[in-house]
Amino acid sequence: MCADTTADTPQDLPDYKDTLNLPKTDFPMRAGLPKREPEWLARWNEIAVYDTLRERAEGRTPFTLHDGPPYANGHLHIGHALNKTIKDMIVRSHQMMGHDARYVPGWDCHGLPIEWKIEEQYRKKGKNKDDVPVIDFRQECRKFAEGWIDVQRDEFKRLGITGNWADPYLTMNFHAERVIAEEFMKFLMTGTLYQGSKPVMWSPVEQTALAEAEVEYHDKESFTIWVKFKAEGASDLAGAYVVIWTTTPWTIPSNKAVVYGADYSYGLYEVTGTPDDCWLKVGEKYLLANKLAEQTFAKARLSDDQWTKVRDVETAEFEALSLLHPLAGVEGSEGEWDQPRDFRAADFVTDEEGTGFVHCAPSHGMEEYELYRNLGMLEQVITYNVMDDGGFRANLPFFGGKFILNRKGGEGDANKTVIDKLAEVGGLMARGKIKHSYPHSWRSKAPVIFRNTPQWFASIDRAVGDGQDTYGETIRTRALRSIDELVKFTPQSGRNRLYSMIEARPDWVLSRQRAWGVPLTCFIKKGALPTDEGFLLRDDAVNARICEAFEAEGADAWYKDGAKERFIGDAANPDDYEQVFDVLDVWFDSGSTHAFVLRDREDGTKDGIADVYMEGTDQHRGWFHSSLLQACGTKGRAPYRNVVTHGFTLDEKGNKMSKSLGNTVAPDDVVKQYGADILRLWVAQADYTADQRIGPEILKGVADGYRRLRNTMRFMLGALGHFEESDRVDPADMPELEQWVLHRLAELDGIVQEGYRAYDFQHVFQAVFNFCTLDLSAYYFDIRKDALYCDGDTPRRRAARTVMDLLFHRLTTWLAPILVFTMEDVWLDRFPGDASSVHLQDFPVTPAEWKNDALAAKWAKVRSARRVVTAALEIQRTDKVIGASLEAAPVVHVEDEATLEALKTVAFEDLCITSGIELSADPAPQEAFRMAEVPGVGVVFEKADGEKCQRCWKILPDVGTHAHPATCARCSEALG
Repeated sequence: MCADTTADTPQDLPDYKDTLNLPKTDFPMRAGLPKREPEWLARWNEIAVYDTLRERAEGRTPFTLHDGPPYANGHLHIGHALNKTIKDMIVRSHQMMGHDARYVPGWDCHGLPIEWKIEEQYRKKGKNKDDVPVIDFRQECRKFAEGWIDVQRDEFKRLGITGNWADPYLTMNFHAERVIAEEFMKFLMTGTLYQGSKPVMWSPVEQTALAEAEVEYHDKESFTIWVKFKAEGASDLAGAYVVIWTTTPWTIPSNKAVVYGADYSYGLYEVTGTPDDCWLKVGEKYLLANKLAEQTFAKARLSDDQWTKVRDVETAEFEALSLLHPLAGVEGSEGEWDQPRDFRAADFVTDEEGTGFVHCAPSHGMEEYELYRNLGMLEQVITYNVMDDGGFRANLPFFGGKFILNRKGGEGDANKTVIDKLAEVGGLMARGKIKHSYPHSWRSKAPVIFRNTPQWFASIDRAVGDGQDTYGETIRTRALRSIDELVKFTPQSGRNRLYSMIEARPDWVLSRQRAWGVPLTCFIKKGALPTDEGFLLRDDAVNARICEAFEAEGADAWYKDGAKERFIGDAANPDDYEQVFDVLDVWFDSGSTHAFVLRDREDGTKDGIADVYMEGTDQHRGWFHSSLLQACGTKGRAPYRNVVTHGFTLDEKGNKMSKSLGNTVAPDDVVKQYGADILRLWVAQADYTADQRIGPEILKGVADGYRRLRNTMRFMLGALGHFEESDRVDPADMPELEQWVLHRLAELDGIVQEGYRAYDFQHVFQAVFNFCTLDLSAYYFDIRKDALYCDGDTPRRRAARTVMDLLFHRLTTWLAPILVFTMEDVWLDRFPGDASSVHLQDFPVTPAEWKNDALAAKWAKVRSARRVVTAALEIQRTDKVIGASLEAAPVVHVEDEATLEALKTVAFEDLCITSGIELSADPAPQEAFRMAEVPGVGVVFEKADGEKCQRCWKILPDVGTHAHPATCARCSEALG
């Protein structure tokens, strides 16, 4: 190792400090990222890096990551930062691996949250939304979205995200609105679209239908009741009560039936005694599933000796019975519930909980709806008791005007009113509360209800009839086959999640009862039923006129005066048709992006199919899902080849982030404190396929690792000062140590490129980081400092500098997709220039001949032996026997002949940073230092013999015998 140039030199000896080849670099130790990163952003903008790459990449194989659009309202959260950074790493790495890697960022612009914000502004001004012309209202929604797009674009760019920021896609652009309508009309023309009245998830707070993708599940405390339905009929069971259990008391006024399990065991039970404050009476008889009878009576507070089983009951006996609603004949009911309730078997009944009987309100439950639809009895069982706002219709006896939820989504007065009425008329057996998982709107966070309303659906099991049947005739078949045959999933578990959702999902509810969106561009015949021929107007000329108007004016054209007459034209009599004003589910908007982004843009793809869709795991029920359904309905297959999924971001303790808990981490705060590269490095170090944790301590650890890596780059830059092409040495002429480094580079090249192609950034970074810190900083750099600083123009020094150059080009480019700012800093330190940028480079081609497994095996033995020597010297240093390893010249005893021969062929004293080493095949004496993990190597400490060279600090016998005073032969020669 070279001399410590800061040490005092005796006055009678020369000071050789200025003769050393010390590192030359202006690359700062402190990164100063928060302050300096914006300067690089401005520079990239000036030299148009993204556009330049597109020009240079002409003729390359395209690679397109299609951006799942974030919603245009609010500042970015940490999940946005994670998502966009992963996407950026994918795009940048594929560009540097030789692709034309395109990235068009986009935004989802329509939908309820923006409507709410505008309505909120209206309320503050005392305005009523319904008094505002719909086009004016839509224009305000558009302006609101535009404002947040500008904010979010700047925040994304600050994270170092590359892409076509000058021309992003927006679902509210006129062309996008035209294509969304056009894609919808394909469903219209192929017969996939239909209007149906069935239970859908409905948000009373938002007053619109919701799709499964718009629902999340949270715990909710609900009322639960056991309700008595009296049996009637020619049977000894007449007069007994059939008991149902429900967690939705508000659905009891809409009850039309009770069902049972055909294969379950039932019994007739009699009450023989009652405690105080009990709704049951002695002598009353009850029909219950035998398996559930005991726990049901316990809910009614009966002890085991207060009820008895009369007999078993065969389910065939139920066929002679009908049931009375508990409110039948009640004064003031106006006959609303007097009709007997249907009583039949159904396959969705369970005997695992409840009573063995299930209350059916087909207007509020999909299983009940499907049961009576299949029986052809919907007209007899569908009710319209619940309005858009979640309130009972005004003329419903006892309950009119009561609300299921209040305006903010909390418990309304409907459940309590129903329960109280049932108790009053003797219709209750028991009551209670239960905490269970319940669907909530993911926007308003309020509970939803199932409610029967006329809605527009896309059938996923009806033959599409568009001639694109390679993967099946129906949307569901096409989607499932696409998942199995066309799409690769990262992680693979995403495949199972999406497949199971598609396999079990109902038809797609396309309509929303809102104003800000793309309308369902269709017309229905007045007075016709949805099942009638000609109910929907299907005409190519009408569709063409709509598309032309949307392209020029946007979807607002649908709401202009005379729109119906304009679009129908002479295709039919406009007076015979009604115009539909529902808007499309926003998931249809974003699901259609493959058409107006991938298919229609010049920077899209020829086949309208993306190489990668990458989003969070919640998008298996969101964008991945809707894009798959939409594309299978219009182009017959999935719009993507790869689906990459990341998990959620948690705090340091593994808790979900929440503003109320105060444990959120804002990207802007991280950038201001550490810089965007630290945030990007956190992403790269995390296993994004699972949930990730972030917080102050984790970020401190990331920053510490960053500093170590930065020091590696700084050392490299210093060693390359004034490196010229004439200094380059052919790898075949390099010392074995340098050839070993090249071997490691060849290994790493495969790991890095394979990792980037597999979107495994964690593996890439760990491999490169370990190489930098363990193979380079702690090994190769440590060894070669002496040659770099103290050699003259020797082959060894030129070889080391050549390796440094080869390392530089690979490390800076390999790490550039992750540390976009830092690697630019490193690159420009060495290659300053107006148009210079690491992001205009490709990964260098690494020659296959660099890989040398035999050499690597030899140097593995050498390195193991070195570990024993350095560990032995560390003990001497700790005991203050020596101050530096150059004061030592140990004897190394090596039992293995092959290892000994390997050590003899290298300058082992240089590798161990000692002034001398003696190698011996003799058995190691008892006092020798050994390491259990490196058997057969023993080290006996000896001090170096001779004087200290005042230039390199090696202690050698020849010091002072050369032309230059107090130097060794090597240093004297270097001085000339």
